[in-house]
Amino acid sequence: MKKLTGFLLSIVLATNLSARENEVVKTGWNFGALPTITFDTDLGFQYGALVNLYNYGDGSRYPNYNHSLYFEVSRFTKGSGINRFYYDSDRLIEGLQTSVDLSYLSDQAYDFYGFNGYDAQVNAGWFDDESPDYITRMFYKYDRKLFRFKVDLQGKLSGDHLRWIGGFNLLNFKIGSVDLEKLNKGKKGDDRLPDVPGLFEKYQEWAIIPAEELDGGFVPTFKGGIVFDSRDNRPNPMKGIWTEAVLEGAPEILGSENAFAKVSLVHRQYFTLVPKDLSLVYRLAYQTTVAGHVPFYYQSQVITSILTGALSEGLGGAKTLRGIRRNRVVGDGFFYGNVELRWKFARFQFINNNFYAGLNGFADFGTVTRKIAVNPQNITPAEKIAFFSNDAEKFHPSYGAGLRLAMNENFVIAVDYGRAIREQDGNSGLYIGLNYLF
Repeated sequence: MKKLTGFLLSIVLATNLSARENEVVKTGWNFGALPTITFDTDLGFQYGALVNLYNYGDGSRYPNYNHSLYFEVSRFTKGSGINRFYYDSDRLIEGLQTSVDLSYLSDQAYDFYGFNGYDAQVNAGWFDDESPDYITRMFYKYDRKLFRFKVDLQGKLSGDHLRWIGGFNLLNFKIGSVDLEKLNKGKKGDDRLPDVPGLFEKYQEWAIIPAEELDGGFVPTFKGGIVFDSRDNRPNPMKGIWTEAVLEGAPEILGSENAFAKVSLVHRQYFTLVPKDLSLVYRLAYQTTVAGHVPFYYQSQVITSILTGALSEGLGGAKTLRGIRRNRVVGDGFFYGNVELRWKFARFQFINNNFYAGLNGFADFGTVTRKIAVNPQNITPAEKIAFFSNDAEKFHPSYGAGLRLAMNENFVIAVDYGRAIREQDGNSGLYIGLNYLF
């Protein structure tokens, strides 16, 4: 058995060495295209199509690209939809890193578990239709539609690594109760969703959510900050530091219902353990409100200098705390972290492109650091016991493993499976999508 293991390992190592020596240097335009048949525990199966075009110029910067254009139209079986165009380049304007995102994102069953993490209790039986405590599968849901136009810019401050950050983000949220008539169409008997209030309606009844925020609103934000970035490769760095400090503000004079400001501090670091193949990486992030009142529908937004996926939201779900329910941890301020061990175990060429396959193990964690005020005036003693647990918030941990398949170092298909450690956070989550987490 040991001889067989050694023989197989030698084949993998020889394949990797041969692939590196004969790596194809890409030039001009190249693309990755996929039918988007993926899966996310929170969203369901995804179907549609995406195309990612890369321009490598004369190839002298490969695997770095000159331009990237991303197009996606897809739908999820649990009611979400993605219509997105994303552009990224450091050659469009000389001296600037330019990112542009234009998206329309719909979700007819958006997760809502209340505020302040464990302070808001989750009763899994209420949405489990096989439980004697069942109320409705939509108990912790509401309907959300989001239009987003986002521009991010970065320019040099000093040397090759220190840069300034600037940009704006125009978001329009349309919020409402779950459309039961639409979801019940064609269903009969016990398959139909009952017309009963969920947590979103109860938060309205208790006046925890202000009346002017119930149907959503327009949120224009502007941001500025600094970033230190010494990564050797953006999609999956083997070494370097990526640290940023960003101040984001929403001025009321431009149409926002509330003026507010938030600060975000994110530190990411990458260590090479085996050159080109094995790395240890981590991310630590802190975000909090420093002024004004933030609408409840904006509190799940995670500020970042650049998008790595269609959404930057949490905490909980595919992009922040894998294995934990999406949006389980919502507060006026929060801290979260991720630690990953990443291994590229095989390299090969196929259809004149460079590929590698990778494995990663991870641990995620996060907590609310500044709570959203919850006024108990309209809540009965029985409701307090059923829905709230004062001062219960603490760290939400999860762990798991993932698989990656990358083409030309930039187009990365990702599969992650995470498990929550505490029952209040859920059981597990499977996520199939694109890109490394950070």
